Amino acid sequence: MRVTLSVNRSCRHTTAASCARNRDVATSTVGGVNRRISTLIVALVPVLAFGILLTLVAVPYVALGPGPTFDTLGEIDGEQVVDIEGADLHPTTGHLNMTTVSQRDGLTLGQALVFWASGRDQLIPRDLVYPPDKSKEEIDEANTTDFRQSEDSAEYAALHYLKYPMAVTVESVDPDGPSDGKLQPGDAIDGVDNKPVANLEQFQEILKGTKPGDTLVVDYRRKNAPLGTAEITLGKHPKGDQGLLGVGVLDAPWAPFTVDFNLANVGGPSAGLMFSLAVVDKLTTGDLNGSKFVAGSGTITGDGKVGSIGGITHKIVSAKDAGATVFLVPADNCAEAKTADEDGIELLEVHTLEGAIDSLRTLSAGGEPPRC
Repeated sequence: MRVTLSVNRSCRHTTAASCARNRDVATSTVGGVNRRISTLIVALVPVLAFGILLTLVAVPYVALGPGPTFDTLGEIDGEQVVDIEGADLHPTTGHLNMTTVSQRDGLTLGQALVFWASGRDQLIPRDLVYPPDKSKEEIDEANTTDFRQSEDSAEYAALHYLKYPMAVTVESVDPDGPSDGKLQPGDAIDGVDNKPVANLEQFQEILKGTKPGDTLVVDYRRKNAPLGTAEITLGKHPKGDQGLLGVGVLDAPWAPFTVDFNLANVGGPSAGLMFSLAVVDKLTTGDLNGSKFVAGSGTITGDGKVGSIGGITHKIVSAKDAGATVFLVPADNCAEAKTADEDGIELLEVHTLEGAIDSLRTLSAGGEPPRC
């Protein structure tokens, strides 16, 4: 009689004791693998958590760094950055670059660490850029307004330097006001009701004697246009009994040509100096920059005073990256400017538009202009 026994295949060729030892080894190996996996998972948890923090958690900081530069003598999107129409222009060479500071908001922890480690960017508390009592939209709108006002000041400063005569100049016209559609920004008011107007004081004195409903005949000059006359019926003034003309005016140098600045998406007033230099360069013979690559920054008033700006060290870096060899620095920024990496770029100290022009001409002639 044949008897068949069922035997565990793994132990078919081993003794019972050896088979048992094999099972113990297998069990021990599986247990070790499980422990290693558990240890790995425990180690990865904080790594994954930190990764999530880096990518998802926002930090209350803004990164400031070198921004783009724009040649005020050149073009952008097919248009002249500084476009002058109605005047004889002179050819220019070299560069007069305005500089900017890049600003990055809404940073995650990871982005903030990358900017900090770069050495080129600066992290500052967000409240210093966007005060809590104002919305981001309000601040951006204020920066845009500052930029537009700097364009006007840049034009006035250049015309003042070029000795254009002063005039009572319309700066703004109230929408739907009495002068809307009759006067335009840039018009020069020469007379009211056959009375000549030479300055703002004379103009205001005439208006003091009016009342709502009066009709005034205003003689004006308009850029790139013939002389004009407008009959304007005055409205009610919100601050007194006199009539309302509905315009903002100021004493400013006036020229018969137009100056437009075609640079969007830039905020703040610090482009004023370089805009003024471009206007002067295009309207005069010779090159202010001596064919050099000049960059700079600075606010400017209508009479040509240059004021301090923010982010000067970042602007110097962006100018060097673009190829500039000369940088015009507002006098009040000189101490800070010298903390930047200034190798390969000359820092010229500037107080006024006239001083900046003299410095550039001195440098071109091989002389020694004021330096920071």
